Amino acid sequence: MISVRITSKGMLIGYMLAVALACILPFNAGEYWVRLMNAALIAAVAVMGLNFVLGYTGQISLMHASVAGIGAYAVAITSTRLGLNPWVGVVIGVSAAGLFSYAMGMLLLRLKGHYFALATLGVNISFTIVAANWVEVTGGSNGITGIPVLSAFGVAADSEQAFFYVGLFMVGILAAFAYYIRQTPVGRSMMAVRDDELAASVSGLNLTRVKVAALTLGGIYAGCAGVLFAFHARFVAPEDFSIGQSIFYLAMLVVGGEATILGSILGALTITFLPEWLRPLGSTYLVVFGLIVVAMLFVAPKGMAGLFGVLREKFGSQSSAEKEEKWRFSKSGQ
Repeated sequence: MISVRITSKGMLIGYMLAVALACILPFNAGEYWVRLMNAALIAAVAVMGLNFVLGYTGQISLMHASVAGIGAYAVAITSTRLGLNPWVGVVIGVSAAGLFSYAMGMLLLRLKGHYFALATLGVNISFTIVAANWVEVTGGSNGITGIPVLSAFGVAADSEQAFFYVGLFMVGILAAFAYYIRQTPVGRSMMAVRDDELAASVSGLNLTRVKVAALTLGGIYAGCAGVLFAFHARFVAPEDFSIGQSIFYLAMLVVGGEATILGSILGALTITFLPEWLRPLGSTYLVVFGLIVVAMLFVAPKGMAGLFGVLREKFGSQSSAEKEEKWRFSKSGQ
């Protein structure tokens, strides 16, 4: 119990320090690095959504980028082609992404394992083909430009520094909601399905309903990421939501640590920044990037968040043992 309290206090202090550091970051970094941080925050939102699907229920989805694309294109089309308020586009984009994920879940979750993964791969490829060829609506390969700046209460996110706080706020809110879901019966049901589908079915859980709920939640988060991407880049195109981006989201979650919210954020930050740090290597930087990712998987099979867990248990147990020894020493009167 003592070690748990110490750990909780340490985690709270660490969280507060991280938030404080993040808040002052835009004033101490160049615009390019703040832009990268914004991209990492957007990716973190998407990866937290993928965590519901892969981390909580164990379903490999390769269509996550296309779901984010639905949110982004909804904002782009409603704000530029239809002239609607950008916030209306936000609601439409997030809702459309969630409904699309729900529909795909009802259709595709009859499949299991790699069959489901291949089906979602086909969905993502189909999305990019449609987006590239439906020129009248999506602008085709040229995409859609002129997306307005997101603003609220007279404050516009018209710079990288201003947008950073929008992204940070969204990550904080959605991370808190993901943590809440994890503690609810819905979240526990998802993890029960991931651990043993047969046992979960025998206990009375509706496997399809639980998986569809996870996919829908993941779609809502992906829609939020797509909306943020549209307002950040102010431009959307099919290649922004290709199968390669879905694989990047998957890599972010695996490297950061499946089934953990911290892992989703750490993975997004690492995979976003690591290629930029390696660019001085020239044309070989992608090879080195791939080798580093593979090495990380060998060293930390449970991801970066898993390493933190191992260290926490190690030092927490040592602290508890030391306190127990001190209690025995004082009890004996020595």
